[in-house]
Amino acid sequence: MKLSVSGLAVARSGRSIFSHLGFTVNAGEALALMGPNGSGKSTLLRVLAGLLPSSAGTIEWSGGQEDVPLSEEAHYLGHRDALKPALTPIELLTFWRSLLGRTALDPSTALERVGLAHAAHLPSAYLSAGQRRRLSLARLLVAHRPLWLLDEPTAALDQASETMFGALVADHLTRGGLALIATHAPLPIPTRTLSLKGAS
Repeated sequence: MKLSVSGLAVARSGRSIFSHLGFTVNAGEALALMGPNGSGKSTLLRVLAGLLPSSAGTIEWSGGQEDVPLSEEAHYLGHRDALKPALTPIELLTFWRSLLGRTALDPSTALERVGLAHAAHLPSAYLSAGQRRRLSLARLLVAHRPLWLLDEPTAALDQASETMFGALVADHLTRGGLALIATHAPLPIPTRTLSLKGAS
């Protein structure tokens, strides 16, 4: 599988966010998106996820399922955790697994992988910020999608959880997956780096 971007530009409310952006990510690779606040890291991920339109350029995805658009080949994990506070982790993962299709790990196993098995039946409102982030990461495990688009995924994670995150991504890459990760901090996995400087 391969993701190729060429001449990509995005403008919002008449203001250029970035332009002339190009890169390629192959199966088994992770690309770290670096740059100051407002440089377009989150915007780029949202464009690739099909949540925002581009104003120019091309996005090509090859090697995935035939006739399946890129947005349905990608997991998008935003900087907000998107959790219903009244629902338990097991309920949330069961919902996501059913919604996303192409099921992978069962919810209980996914919670074990992120160290939240003990909290499976607690309302998510009771989870700490780091636990909520780990629950969001568990969503990546319950449905198979080859492209991971991750926005500041290590925010609120302690050192042990960062190591766990690195292991999850490394396993995904070993299986032929791809990852684009917007971050301000060093990542616990080998990556190439794409620096975004904003409007040019």
